[in-house]
Amino acid sequence: MFTTDEIIEFVKKITCLENITGDTDIFNNGITGDDFHKLIEEFAKTYSIDMTNYLWYFHAEEEGWKGFGGLFFDPPYKKVKRIPVTPLLLTEFANKSKWEIKYPKHQIPQRRYDLLINTIIFVIVVVCLIVIAAKA
Repeated sequence: MFTTDEIIEFVKKITCLENITGDTDIFNNGITGDDFHKLIEEFAKTYSIDMTNYLWYFHAEEEGWKGFGGLFFDPPYKKVKRIPVTPLLLTEFANKSKWEIKYPKHQIPQRRYDLLINTIIFVIVVVCLIVIAAKA
């Protein structure tokens, strides 16, 4: 059995945060975006957690600017209410070897239109640059 103190030490080691308690909301303590995803990946690997049921967008956000697509379509994490991740919760999952949250009913579109718009804009810019370079 893993203890909350062990998980707190693990979180401190990965995040370099010092003021962590069992009920600390890791996300609200500055561990967001890629840092949060790295923590969860390391946690899953270190404690052999079955992450089949993990839905990242309930717990964290994506890193950096969301591009022009984000101006028109919300990313998944803006469509749901965030569920905090704490060392107490991670201890529970470590002892079950499974990420076990019963997520609320929700509907996320199959297609990420925000990313699609970003890709289209990127392709247009690249094509324009190629055309300009070819004319020069």
